Amino acid sequence: MNSDPYNYETESVCPICLKKISARRVTENGETRIIKQCDEHGEFSTPVWRGEPAIQNWARPKTPSVPPVTDTTALKGCPFDCGLCPEHNQHTCTALVEITWRCDLNCKICFASAGNSENNSDKNSTNKFLLRPDPTIDELKTLLAKVRETAGPCNLQLSGGEPAVRDDLPQLATIAKELGFPFVQVNTNGLRIARQKELAKIWASAGVDSAFLQFDGTRDDIYKSIRGRSLLKEKMCAITNLIEAGIGVVLVPTIVPGVNDDNIGEILKLAVDHAPGVRGVHFQPVSYFGRYPQSPSDKARITLPEIMTKLEEQTSELVHKTDFLPPACEHALCSFHSNYMVMENGKLKKLSGKSEACCSTRPAAEGAEKSKSFVRRQWAAPVVNECCCTKPLDDLDRFIQRAKTHILAVSGMAFQDAWTLDLERLKGCCIHVAAPDGKLIPFCAYNLTSMDGSSLYRGHND
Repeated sequence: MNSDPYNYETESVCPICLKKISARRVTENGETRIIKQCDEHGEFSTPVWRGEPAIQNWARPKTPSVPPVTDTTALKGCPFDCGLCPEHNQHTCTALVEITWRCDLNCKICFASAGNSENNSDKNSTNKFLLRPDPTIDELKTLLAKVRETAGPCNLQLSGGEPAVRDDLPQLATIAKELGFPFVQVNTNGLRIARQKELAKIWASAGVDSAFLQFDGTRDDIYKSIRGRSLLKEKMCAITNLIEAGIGVVLVPTIVPGVNDDNIGEILKLAVDHAPGVRGVHFQPVSYFGRYPQSPSDKARITLPEIMTKLEEQTSELVHKTDFLPPACEHALCSFHSNYMVMENGKLKKLSGKSEACCSTRPAAEGAEKSKSFVRRQWAAPVVNECCCTKPLDDLDRFIQRAKTHILAVSGMAFQDAWTLDLERLKGCCIHVAAPDGKLIPFCAYNLTSMDGSSLYRGHND
C-alpha cells in the first residue's frame, strides 16, 4: 500500500457506466472516502472507513504474487480482463461455485439476484436468472475439475441461489472431495436443513465440512426487514441440526444500518452460547448490488471499524476493537479478524496474534496459504479426542482440552460495490467465483453492477 494512507491514488469505475476512472482514498477527521470523477456522469464520494482503528494504523504492506495459473491476458486492464489475468496479485483461497440460481427466499439484498425479483428497487422486472436451468451434475463436475486444476487445493464453497434446493448437493460434495478439494462449505440460508433434520447428516456423510449460514440477527423484525418474513425459529433449528450432524457452523450476518446494527453484540453472544458447534461469526457490511437508481446515502453505509467498535460497545467489552487484526491474505481494507477461546464461564480469552499492520511486508502467497489452512481447521466441526487415561483431569488438563475445541473466530469482510470499488483492493482479492466457463473472477468483480443493474460478468458467459 501507499506510504500515505490519508491521500492515496487508485482507480475505480463509474457507478453509472462502469467505465474505469481515476479515484482517490482521502482521509479527514477519522473518515476515509473513495472519491472519483467520471467525465460524463460527475463526481461520486463514498465512505469506506470510519472511526477506530484508524486507517493509518491498519494499513499492511503485502508483496504481490501472481496466481500460479492465469486464463486471460491483460488487454483492457482491471477489472475487465478477469479470468484471472497476470495483473492479479493474489492466489485463490476460496473458490465459489454456484450450483443453482433458484432460491426459496425473496430477499431485498442478494449478491446473486436470486429469488423472485432482482432487488427491492425493481419489483416489476423479470429476473433472467430464474429462467436459467440448473447446471447438470456432469457440467458441474467438469467445472469443479477445471477449478481444481487452475486454483489448486483451495477451499471450496458451494453457493447459489440456495444450494440446498438441489437434491444432489451431497453428490456434488463427494465429487469435490474426490477431485481433491480439502474443505467443502455450503453457503445456505438454512431453511431446508431446519425442516429436514436428516439432511444435515446426509451432507456430513457426503463430505460437507462447514455451513456458511445466513444469520442476520436474534430478532424476527430483522428478518422481516431484510429477508421478507420471520425466520429466527428456523435459523435456530438449522444451527441445532447442523451441529448435531457434525458440520461446523459459521454465522454470516449482513449488517444494515438502522435494521440490525444494534444487534451485533447479541449475535456474537448467541455464537458464544452455541460454541463449539458454532465455529465463527463473519460480519458483512451491506453492499449494494443490483438496480439502485439513486446512490446509497452515507447513512446507508456501515464500515468495518464501526462494526469492530459496536462489537466492543454492545458486548460490555466481551471483545475489544483493539483485538482485531488486518487480514493475512486479502487487502488490509477488506477484512478484520480475531480468534478467541470460549471459557467455561462464557467469557472470551483472546488468543495471541501478532499485528502485521505497520511492521512487516508479507508475501501474498504466504498469506494465502495461511488463510486456507486456518479456514479448514477452524470452520469445520471441532475434532474431539477423548482422553483414555483414568486420572481425573486437573485445571490445566481441562484448559488444554478446551483450547483444542472451543475456539471462536470473529471476523468481518467488506465487499465492494460500484461506489466503493477500489482496484488496488480488487487485485488483492482471494475469493474467486468460478464462472460457468471455468474462469475465476474476483468476487466483487463478478457481482459488480451499475446503477441500472447491468453487470460486468454475471450472466455474460453462460
